[in-house]
Amino acid sequence: MRPKVRFLSDDLIEEIISEAREILCKLGVTIHNKKILSLLSGHGAEVDGEKHHVLFKNDLIDRALKTAPNSFKLYDVLGNEAVDLSGNNVNFTPGSAAIYMQDIDSRKARRATTEDYIKYSKLVSRLEHIASQATAVVPSDVPENISDSIRLYYSLMLCEKPVVTGAFTIDAFSIMRDLQLAVRGNKEELKNKPLTVFSVCPTSPLKWSDVTSQNLVDCAVNNIAVEYISMPMAGFIAPVTLVGTLVQHTAETLSGVVITQLTNPGAPALYGGSPAIFDIRYETTPMGAIETQMIDCAYSEIGKYLGLPTQAYISLSDAKQLDAQAGLESSLGASLAALSGINNISGPGMLDFENCFSLEKLVVDNEICGMVFRMIRGIEPKDDFPSLPRFEELLKEQHLLISKHTRRHLKEEHYFPGPTIERANRQRWYEEGSRTLSERAKAQVEKLINDYKPSRLNDDTKEELTKLMTAEARRYGMHKLPAIN
Repeated sequence: MRPKVRFLSDDLIEEIISEAREILCKLGVTIHNKKILSLLSGHGAEVDGEKHHVLFKNDLIDRALKTAPNSFKLYDVLGNEAVDLSGNNVNFTPGSAAIYMQDIDSRKARRATTEDYIKYSKLVSRLEHIASQATAVVPSDVPENISDSIRLYYSLMLCEKPVVTGAFTIDAFSIMRDLQLAVRGNKEELKNKPLTVFSVCPTSPLKWSDVTSQNLVDCAVNNIAVEYISMPMAGFIAPVTLVGTLVQHTAETLSGVVITQLTNPGAPALYGGSPAIFDIRYETTPMGAIETQMIDCAYSEIGKYLGLPTQAYISLSDAKQLDAQAGLESSLGASLAALSGINNISGPGMLDFENCFSLEKLVVDNEICGMVFRMIRGIEPKDDFPSLPRFEELLKEQHLLISKHTRRHLKEEHYFPGPTIERANRQRWYEEGSRTLSERAKAQVEKLINDYKPSRLNDDTKEELTKLMTAEARRYGMHKLPAIN
């Protein structure tokens, strides 16, 4: 039996959805995009063009939910199935869009560079329990106009896994689409074998900017999957109660579902988010707070109740170092998310309120993910009944180390983490240098990057990707891309 956790009853879910619908229909949403306002008006919504405001109709919401797919899959750059976003399947992906990198030696954060991104892409390609990559850090040494597209470029060049990404300008979308088309060959293949998910964020409370709403439309038109990242802050720009925040999150996310499905019925999307409570003492939004994690798991229940695949930024930490707090918050979040059946769990590697990324933490988090995968397989009998023969053997031999039963089931029954996790006895730990977690994680990062194997994407496609990215960089005064070492 697979273990699971729930925070909401069906009755409470229905009440939250009902309240969110009423907000959309009676208070409405501000959308700073005239074309989308026209789209909504054409489908019967009540639109005030001067105020950029729209009142939804329940039948619009019903139609959108009816056409929104309940699952989809992602494929790697070679066209192989890599991620199944259906049912209670669980997949992990790193956190995204951090501005800083954590330096393990100085214990300080610094601005990220393309060299950091290249190392990150090589590392994530080697991590067994991370199903997809994310455009994890924003390099500071390239023109801001290409900071979105160049991350996708390096991801597609260096790592075969699908990518969770996003465009933070309208102009960036075209080159990011073209990079994907270069990999797939044509629009039909990209539709049939999705390569990316774009994070698209409404602005709390109840707004869509011109950029983010246009990203929704652009992705839908091109059959590129999105994840709606509503970010209400409980007690600041959302009600202080968890239920009140869930009502707001539901309303903001449903508005995105309507825009996507009216643009292209059947376009794939994840019911996601990155909400948080607001810690009034420090004026921060702790992603590792237990209440934040409860909101994440609860809104996933709502998404599943609506028949949609789900996502959450949850397996991460607000700590500033790779320390006990980082392990506590990340492992608790990963465990709760997996027990809730969240389909795409974003966050490994992330520190400091989603602002800072750590390669060493990513390695540790990969082990957390491995343990979580073992947990959700649950406990099942494996040749355990009848038990009498096993215990007769045990009493006779005084151990079962080499019994057929042990050899048959050991590797699937027990999860054995890599060298980052310390399991030796104290004497052996002393003899091997008594290394700290940070030291072990640093050594593993270096080993995995040194063991990196280039992507098997064919050379012609790599040349086409480089040609596209170089042309885009030149538009903004950068005549040579940072080299891949």
